[in-house]
Amino acid sequence: MQKVTLALMLAWLCLPAAAQYEERLPIPVARALKAAAIPASAVAVVVQEVSVNLPRVSVNAGQPLNPASLMKLLTTYAALETLGPAFTWKTEVWINGEIRDGVLNGDLYLKGGGDPKLTFEQFWLLLRNLRARGLREIRGDLVVDRSLFAVPALADFDDQPLRPYNVSPDPLLLNFKSIRLQFIPGQNGVAVLAEPLPDNLELINRIKPSNNGGNSGCGDWREGLRTEVSQQERRTRLTLSGSYSMSCGEKTWNLGVLSHPQYVAGVFRQLWQEQGGTLTGGLREAVVPEAARLLAGAESPSLAEVVRDINKYSNNVMARQLFLTRGAESVRSGKSLATAADADLAVRAWLLQKNLRFPELILENGSGLSRRERISAENLARLLATAWQSPLMPEFIASLPLSAIDGTMKKRLRQNGVAGQAHIKTGSLEGVKAIAGYVHDSRGKWNIVVFLVNHPNAAAAQGAQDALLQWVFERGA
Repeated sequence: MQKVTLALMLAWLCLPAAAQYEERLPIPVARALKAAAIPASAVAVVVQEVSVNLPRVSVNAGQPLNPASLMKLLTTYAALETLGPAFTWKTEVWINGEIRDGVLNGDLYLKGGGDPKLTFEQFWLLLRNLRARGLREIRGDLVVDRSLFAVPALADFDDQPLRPYNVSPDPLLLNFKSIRLQFIPGQNGVAVLAEPLPDNLELINRIKPSNNGGNSGCGDWREGLRTEVSQQERRTRLTLSGSYSMSCGEKTWNLGVLSHPQYVAGVFRQLWQEQGGTLTGGLREAVVPEAARLLAGAESPSLAEVVRDINKYSNNVMARQLFLTRGAESVRSGKSLATAADADLAVRAWLLQKNLRFPELILENGSGLSRRERISAENLARLLATAWQSPLMPEFIASLPLSAIDGTMKKRLRQNGVAGQAHIKTGSLEGVKAIAGYVHDSRGKWNIVVFLVNHPNAAAAQGAQDALLQWVFERGA
């Protein structure tokens, strides 16, 4: 009998890796990964019911992997618990001088409060408020106060520095530092409209219309366009060239061209002039002096609303703003500017308070737009299980994309039973594909699902991840 048992054990050990692989994962998932040429060593999976500590599926659960945008789950949940869902950011306008007959004989200060969602429209309303208070002419400088936290180095994650996801966080982040270009094909070529068009930005349109694509569509229409940024005295010039297919119709493209102070100053002058105001001075950076007087302000949406934007649409710059805000709140009584290291310490202190020890955790900016950040599938599942027990669970789960309904899951699983039954955060970088969240299965049970892939073929893993979500929906954990 012992010989038979030993023979069976040896036979099992000699099975091909793919056979053992399928023993550990649901068969549809294992097959999809095999078809994508992604080995078992490159994935980590956890599936468990929310009320059960023992997972049904656990593959490489303790292995530290790059989670991409799944790191936003940690950043947003920690912020909800420590700052509170009603937390808001404030952008303030201060004056250092007296206003007489609509004229400010002194400087006007814009003090950044780290608002992740200070939009072009809100900024317009703020300046309109200044005009309503009687301010017409500023005979001094526009001064920006960006002292809330240390400004990180300029982001250039993938040699695409103008792309909006590469915009760095800033205490005075305005409209995501974005210029929205609208391409309008017509009889005279391709017109380009810019909104906003800062006073210090010159747009040069050298785009040539083409008939490439015909009636079959225009494909990746941005591939044919070229951008060049140059400095012309005190103005920045953005030159657009290349070709644009007329079959594309109207398209929009968002670019981050100017630095944060230049963008704020340029948009301020644009809107201020449109509202009949004048500014005679230039742009400076300084902290609001003690003698200054608060004139007006703008308040952000609540943190609960901001968290929905971050997770539904995987907004990197908003996540980084939130991460640094957490650091700024922890050192508010100190003298030094808050840094990402302060935010890191604050998040880790909160984890310890929740009795969550993640020794493998590496935080860089809290957004997942990083090659350094690491966490395990096991601890992501623990985080989600803890969030499920939190009084703020409804706010947190409502921020996650709903399968086949909205956010980054809007176009996935539309024809499957799990459509509308899973709140899933997605994450992707080159070589990284990840999902994590909650699935409401066909039995009415809630399940935690985490699936991380770190491999050169990771982009092909979506089929396997969708298969896991469908499997959990059908069978539960």
